[in-house]
Amino acid sequence: MGYLIGTIPSADIAARLASRRRRPSDLRATGTGNPGALNAAKTLGWKWGALVLAGDIGKGVLASVAGRRIAAANGAYAAGAASVVGHCLPVWNGFRGGKGVATSAGTSLVCFPAYAPADVALATGLSFLSRGRAELSAGITSAVFVLAATYWWTARRKNAWGPEPTVGLPLYALASSALIIHRLLSAPQPIEIDTGAPDTAEAARLPAESLS
Repeated sequence: MGYLIGTIPSADIAARLASRRRRPSDLRATGTGNPGALNAAKTLGWKWGALVLAGDIGKGVLASVAGRRIAAANGAYAAGAASVVGHCLPVWNGFRGGKGVATSAGTSLVCFPAYAPADVALATGLSFLSRGRAELSAGITSAVFVLAATYWWTARRKNAWGPEPTVGLPLYALASSALIIHRLLSAPQPIEIDTGAPDTAEAARLPAESLS
């Protein structure tokens, strides 16, 4: 169930709606090639990017809440992690999904609310300090996230409005973090759009070659 919720294509839905205004409809073929909120904002506009962000976060929240209702704490953790897998590896799109950051953030609001504010603050700060090196900031943030989840479980600390910390908490944190890092490291390079203009270096060589 969590996986299926995660496969809901928020970015594709937004792109199809935006295409009615003669904008690109396939985010996998434009910009960074990633069907996520950031690429949607850069390609379609910030409003569409915000819509995709809200949708991706909502998937994580919905999956975790549903899992908790069905199977208590461990159900929330399992469904939350599964939603991140579904977002990153959706079967409907040939397992080509997003990076899972927003969906993971949504799951943390339900699964690990005691640490969620610190996680967002750390991720935001590191994104500025690392000067856009997403792999570095994600690696540090994920490591701290897993350590915090392990501490909350072993120390039996209160998890705000979230489920009771069980062994499922660090396992959920480890699974979702590992997948996000994998997706960031294997992310495609930005797609270059052919504008029809000649390459500068090639154009500079043409006059010289014509004289030889």
